Amino acid sequence: MATGDKNLRVCNAGHRYKKSSDCQVCPVCEQERKPENGFLSTISAPARRALEREGIITLKQLSMFSKKNLLKLHGFGPGSIPKLENALKVEGLNFKIDEN
Repeated sequence: MATGDKNLRVCNAGHRYKKSSDCQVCPVCEQERKPENGFLSTISAPARRALEREGIITLKQLSMFSKKNLLKLHGFGPGSIPKLENALKVEGLNFKIDEN
């Protein structure tokens, strides 16, 4: 498929959307699931899904992970770290320190 070519798809919920990648995530469904507030609402959908796959849905749970370990998660990138760091700081929490 040439760059920029998009295929029409229909998700299980019946949403019609076009995508050029092999990613099967429906952007309409993803927007509907995005939290309206809280730390998960501040990060990208792939990063949010990566945390959710690990069962990380609270800041206390997030504080049990190091930055290094989070960056190993599929879909989680370095751009999410500062946003999460700020959310932790507001609650008096920090990322776990890497044990080398």
